Amino acid sequence: MEEIIDALIKFRNDRDWEQFHNPKDLAVALNVEAGELLEHFLWKQPEDASKEKVKEELADIFAYAFLLAEKYDFDVKEIVLEKIKSNDRKYPVEKAKGTARKYTEL
Repeated sequence: MEEIIDALIKFRNDRDWEQFHNPKDLAVALNVEAGELLEHFLWKQPEDASKEKVKEELADIFAYAFLLAEKYDFDVKEIVLEKIKSNDRKYPVEKAKGTARKYTEL
């Protein structure tokens, strides 16, 4: 994870783009890239989406998410593992297995 974040920061800093990478704009960019990912699935069966295009958009999403986490000094591994623990409490296997219902409806 650290290698990825360091490479992103170097890429950004080499181009003097940190001035544009405030938390709000990183969050907006993340949303824009997520929209671009959705475009590759629009009006298609999931298996008809270009895997290469999905990979490219997913990389953009990860990049902006990592840069946003870096702005807040979040440890990506730590916050994801914390979220999994939180979801484990909200969605116990015995209630959530095989259903897509929200935790408030279990």
